[in-house]
Amino acid sequence: MTENNQPGNNLDPWYSHYAERAAGLRASEVRALFAVASRPEVVSLAGGMPFVSALPQDLVINAMDQVMVKQGPTALQYGSGQGVPALREQILEVMALEGIQANADDVVVTTGSQHALELVSKLFLDPGDVVISEGPSYVTAMVIFRSYQADVDHVPMDEHGMIPEALREHITRLKAAGRTIKLLYTIPSFHNPAGVTLSWERRLEILAIAKEHDILVLEDNPYGLLYFDKPAPDAMRSVEEDGVIYLGTFSKTLAPGFRTGWALAPHAIREKLVLANEAAVLSPSSFSQLVISEYLATADWKEQINTFRGVYRERKEAMLSALGEHLPQLEWTNPNGGFYVWVTLPEPLDSKAMLPRAVKELVAYTPGTAFYGDGNGRQNIRLSFCYPTPDQIRLGIRRLATVIDGELDLLETFAGTGKLGAALGTTQFTSPPPNVS
Repeated sequence: MTENNQPGNNLDPWYSHYAERAAGLRASEVRALFAVASRPEVVSLAGGMPFVSALPQDLVINAMDQVMVKQGPTALQYGSGQGVPALREQILEVMALEGIQANADDVVVTTGSQHALELVSKLFLDPGDVVISEGPSYVTAMVIFRSYQADVDHVPMDEHGMIPEALREHITRLKAAGRTIKLLYTIPSFHNPAGVTLSWERRLEILAIAKEHDILVLEDNPYGLLYFDKPAPDAMRSVEEDGVIYLGTFSKTLAPGFRTGWALAPHAIREKLVLANEAAVLSPSSFSQLVISEYLATADWKEQINTFRGVYRERKEAMLSALGEHLPQLEWTNPNGGFYVWVTLPEPLDSKAMLPRAVKELVAYTPGTAFYGDGNGRQNIRLSFCYPTPDQIRLGIRRLATVIDGELDLLETFAGTGKLGAALGTTQFTSPPPNVS
């Protein structure tokens, strides 16, 4: 035993010295997949990587050249902890497409929207606090919340997003237990991982519930402009200024390599976000911000977003068509935008236990357990259609069908021979979560 009676770790002599909150830092199942999924022979339907090849290189190269010619010393220097003023003004134009009217002074540029999520968590979460989110929810958000020793309470969803009646029930139960609810985290448009979109009526109802119970809403909206047939409803921030922090990013509509996102916050919170930003990174990259600003000023960025929409629409259709052809016994969502399809497996299957066999068949997906903080999701998988080509998607679904059909055949073989876990050498799992299809 080591100091403080904590067990030692032969691989890490400093194991007993970490702060308690470090226990919440765990590798996500999505990140753990990258090493395997990046092998060229594996069709990866796992990671949510944008198809940046659809962005003409000359647009970015021209923006970079112009920045270095016109503002080179500024681009390579430290900058403001709040972000470049010109870019913050342009971000208002981007958000206006989703109904948001705001002041550039309330925009804080961050190193990707995930950094904004981390800063908000640092400002608001104490050990033992509760964050309410959809079930399932964005995997890295849960990693961040847990790193600040907060608990995540998942509210069920259906095809129209988070269910307001269930939200009320969860709030009542948590308050009766004496819990402190600090944030309501939501991805309302083209949800990651479920692919569904929160209806306008529910957006208004959930905002009313949050206001009634004095809960700050954290609206994460990376995919909102990447719709297929029709736009998503306006952002929740468009009708509620004081009770919503809105997170946006250029990672999906431009390129993630710039690592540039933003938070739009109520004024008092904005002040603390700037201080937290300065404490964390001093200032977001001046170079990245100025390149994006030049791109927005000189390129037809709205048409480029429309190009991305076409690319992702074609890939989604290829995925749904392949699922219908090869796995018609499954259920899945039909997103109207974004990157993801949420698949429900037949009840006996375990998506996490099945993953090694899928990789052996040279296809990767993300098991549903990655998107829950409570062990649920074993009956679900997230399939990403954003990065592979349509032909690769069809090949990946054929390989996935081989895995699932093989699992079902195996289950049929062992039917009536005792518990499945004993027969297959795996542990039993609990009841599946509600189906969001």
